[in-house]
Amino acid sequence: MKKTASTKDEILHLLKRYKKMSVVDLETHLEITGMAVRRHLNNLENERMIQSETIRKNMGRPVQLYSLTKIGEGHFPKSYSNMTVEFLEDIEAINGPEMIDVLFQNRETRMEAKYKARIEQNDLKDRVAELAKIQNENGYMVDWEEKEEGVFELIEYNCPIFEVARKYPKACSCEQSLFQKVLQTDEIEQVCCMSKGGDHCKYLIKVADNNE
Repeated sequence: MKKTASTKDEILHLLKRYKKMSVVDLETHLEITGMAVRRHLNNLENERMIQSETIRKNMGRPVQLYSLTKIGEGHFPKSYSNMTVEFLEDIEAINGPEMIDVLFQNRETRMEAKYKARIEQNDLKDRVAELAKIQNENGYMVDWEEKEEGVFELIEYNCPIFEVARKYPKACSCEQSLFQKVLQTDEIEQVCCMSKGGDHCKYLIKVADNNE
């Protein structure tokens, strides 16, 4: 099947997901030669999309690791700009922090209705799969897997509302609440969060006791 994404985009997506990668790492994922990888990396460095650092080991040759720059991070969807944060700050100043909570709760209610219209499966595994599909459509770059029977891991590698979530943690708590409602389980734990300094957002999801 012909790939629709360019090699440049594939490299950017890999660096977004894995944060730091060597030429060998990229060769393995892209299945192209090291020379071709280096050519694309040089172009991306010239565009200031990526940066490199040399890691020296006790034994063997130093390893060059590549990662995204701020410009490279800007390649990925960010639905809310700094202007949105400023508007929320103005609303908070005029009406108090309670109004911010109301706004996020209203958004959660709207999203719950939209998500539930699509997530109608009886099996939790199928509900997680559909949730991941919806989140991918919304730009969250989601992977998920069943770690053991009845236990699922869902990882978001991009956060389109990162700037908002960093300023207002209510955004993250509303996302977890939304997941609980549409997946029909309160057995959801957020073990990593980008707005709190994590490399990604990770959730562990289990079958609710009352579903047994």
